[in-house]
Amino acid sequence: MFNWAKQTLGVTDANYGPSAIQSVAEQTREKAYTELSKDDLKWEVMDSTNVETKTFYMMSDEGHIGLAQVIYSNVMGVRTTAQFSSKIFYPDPSKPHLFSSDNLSNVSFSADKQNFKADGCSMDLSEDGKTYVIKSSVNKTSIVDLNFTQTCPGFVAGKDGTSYFGTDPQKPWGRMIHKFWPRCAVEGHILTQNGPVNFKGKGVFIHALQGMKPHFAAAKWNFLNFQSENYSALLMNFITPPSYGETAVTVGSITSPTEILFTGASPDTKVEHTEVKGDPDNDWPEPSAARYTWVGKTKDGKEATAVLEGSLGPRTDRVDVMGEVPKFVKQIVAGAAGTKPYIYQFLPKLMLKLSIGGEEIEEEGQILAEATFIS
Repeated sequence: MFNWAKQTLGVTDANYGPSAIQSVAEQTREKAYTELSKDDLKWEVMDSTNVETKTFYMMSDEGHIGLAQVIYSNVMGVRTTAQFSSKIFYPDPSKPHLFSSDNLSNVSFSADKQNFKADGCSMDLSEDGKTYVIKSSVNKTSIVDLNFTQTCPGFVAGKDGTSYFGTDPQKPWGRMIHKFWPRCAVEGHILTQNGPVNFKGKGVFIHALQGMKPHFAAAKWNFLNFQSENYSALLMNFITPPSYGETAVTVGSITSPTEILFTGASPDTKVEHTEVKGDPDNDWPEPSAARYTWVGKTKDGKEATAVLEGSLGPRTDRVDVMGEVPKFVKQIVAGAAGTKPYIYQFLPKLMLKLSIGGEEIEEEGQILAEATFIS
């Protein structure tokens, strides 16, 4: 996930094995998902090492694709940093994308931990807990003014959306959590030096927390955001390093604009890189085609599956993870030597093939796909 992997801190030589991660997928055997309330969206602002993000993905009616993100991190309880990032992909692939990422100062949170403020930047949640207002004038080349209104219920996988790390399940030393608003109505724009870019359209909001002591939690990530007229599909996948048995953890959802149709989790819900072209500049296995699979049940017990597969097309961007992190964090991040971590981003259009209770549906939509290689 963009910027998310950038601050995976610490190093461990211990080989804990797969039993030292309690995947959120295990929770889904008893409860597929839990709908979010406003209280669930609070910033946690942990005192120990962690990375917490709120990320907003946009797909505009005019064909622009973008994101806006606040990333708040605490390094070993010693120092906190905050950044605001935004990115615009233009419908014309020959036009360079616009990316900005800036450190924030004078960071504060509201008493209820729902609202975030810094000099020139704010992220506020409405009283009813259904709309985020994101504003930033930190970077004059990319002035952000966006509204995200939930149209489909938000959720976490299982009972709390959390994968726990630790050899004693009763006393975990780390955790990973993702909270999703899978479909939003977006209003607003990003003002560039060439004028405003209107982002009226569809959106996704993800609140993520990596609450970890200093060791790697994820060596690889995959993220998929699919939006069409009648459906949204999300998939979040990470693979632990060998110290946790290279365990794959995947959660995903298929929704209509107003309803969660079904959710899924590993092992049946998964991502596969079906073709790998590799990156000639390094040793990473950059994918050129992929298959994303969701398996679950609807609220009324119908078997449900969904598949997206095909060419990812030429990559839209390759993000140098180490090139984007704050200097202080960079000095601590493990794996700085050797092959650089990268995020590969793709923007193909693919056909969602959906089967619910035997009914077959196909619909084409726009995709933002990411493949991240850290270690």
